[in-house]
Amino acid sequence: MPDVLALSEADVRSLVGPAEALECMRTAFAALSRGAVTLPAIMDLEFPDAQGEAHLKGAHIHGSEYWAVKAATGFWGNPDRGLPLTNGLSLVFSAETGMLAAILFDNGYLTELRTGAAGALAADLLAPTDVEQAAIVGAGGQARYQLEALLGVRRPQRVVVASRSGADAYASEMRATHDIDISVAADVESAVRGSQLVVTTTPSREPIVFAEWVQPGTHITAMGSDFSEKQELEAALLGRADLVVADHPPVAAANGEVHHALEAGAIEHDQVIALGAIVTGDAGGRTAATQITIADLCGVGVQDAAVAAEVMRRAAGAGLGRTIEL
Repeated sequence: MPDVLALSEADVRSLVGPAEALECMRTAFAALSRGAVTLPAIMDLEFPDAQGEAHLKGAHIHGSEYWAVKAATGFWGNPDRGLPLTNGLSLVFSAETGMLAAILFDNGYLTELRTGAAGALAADLLAPTDVEQAAIVGAGGQARYQLEALLGVRRPQRVVVASRSGADAYASEMRATHDIDISVAADVESAVRGSQLVVTTTPSREPIVFAEWVQPGTHITAMGSDFSEKQELEAALLGRADLVVADHPPVAAANGEVHHALEAGAIEHDQVIALGAIVTGDAGGRTAATQITIADLCGVGVQDAAVAAEVMRRAAGAGLGRTIEL
């Protein structure tokens, strides 16, 4: 039996960061759009009594030496127990033999990283080139990853954050980390009304961003809706948008903001464009400064397969991790 490589979170962090993850997302979504991915259905679990959820996602990008499956969790009561809110790991297998090649004990880092990178890709393809103000809705871990990744493709003059809790600490940390002008908004409405780029990062189960607040020319990335019960955007906002894009339209139609807009009759299925189709040039992105664009990012397994394969590629010559004899 071949040895299995075990990589810690520190190992994984040293191998891939936002820039590498962004290129992984570009490649992954292009492959998905071309039909060059084997993508099984997502397995979602909820644990209502523990205020928790789990997601199992995996894929094989055709031509890759590896395929991967990722388990990620979010248990909202964990901080009160002194535990991280999110966790997870990835199993990487050979696409030639099916043998287990590696266990990535990243503690959810790769999920956070690739989600932020997908947001940056959406902004790079759809947001205005010049952004005076960007708004981050939510102040948790993903709000940090989204902003870090966003700053790799856009540099707004200022950033505002709106959140029910943690906004002051978030603003202080991001100001020090990224040397940006960031302040706390009085509420979500004022943050959205004054921004040309909005990123929502919450587990909300009711709309928190409304159509009448959004000015022409705004791009919105919504990444919180990964269950059908979750919703961050008013359905009418998608109906008002000039361009609605999803990381994977079939998944968004079941779980995302697209799901709620379809149910409300605000949009039709054929109006939703795959993010990868814009990457490949098979579909167009923003064509006018006044357009409202929306990216609905539910998260799909091809993202996890792509970053896991990149970790394996970089680990090969880095001498990191330890081997487990089976």
